[in-house]
Amino acid sequence: MDSSSLVSTRRALHAVAELLLAGPQYRASGTIRLRAHPGGFATRLEPRLQVVGAELMGAGRRLPLRATTCAELAAAVGVEPGAPAGLYGDGSGASPQDAVDADPVAAELIAGCFAAADAVLRELFPGADPVIWPEHFDIGVTVDGVNYGVSPGDAYSSAPYAYVGPHTPRTGPFWNAPFGAARPMSELADRPALREFLAEGCRQAAL
Repeated sequence: MDSSSLVSTRRALHAVAELLLAGPQYRASGTIRLRAHPGGFATRLEPRLQVVGAELMGAGRRLPLRATTCAELAAAVGVEPGAPAGLYGDGSGASPQDAVDADPVAAELIAGCFAAADAVLRELFPGADPVIWPEHFDIGVTVDGVNYGVSPGDAYSSAPYAYVGPHTPRTGPFWNAPFGAARPMSELADRPALREFLAEGCRQAAL
């Protein structure tokens, strides 16, 4: 897949997640936590909105995330666009008027990353509730002072990657990233491979 298409789609989906799902949900229901949803991601509470592939679904409508803006999408589903206020310093950096244009193939790849992470994290850590955080647009859990998850890409890597991030830095060959350890999702061919990487991170963090 063209890397530029993946990056632009990820940025578009991040903007939608932050400005149309997490922000309105925080103002209505008091939480910014989003969840994996078949084909994409969704709010947990009101307003009930989902992104499936390259479409926004809500208020009985199915809206393509092509050649539009968060402001236009918000008006169509009846929410006020905007990121959660005063909770974090980073984020998508998008405004409601910025262009939103998500490629369906790239959106499907990102959705697959979220789905794989959600399933593997629940298997590896029974009782875990993986969260898609709107600040960095990654999905993860924290167990015993260690973050485990998958990012669809960010400033560290333009391509999706799995990560293990101990709150207390570790040293050794496994720890290959500034925040801990990372492995490109392209090198993790299936869910068992993702599980093995995260499980190895759990073992290494315990040393």
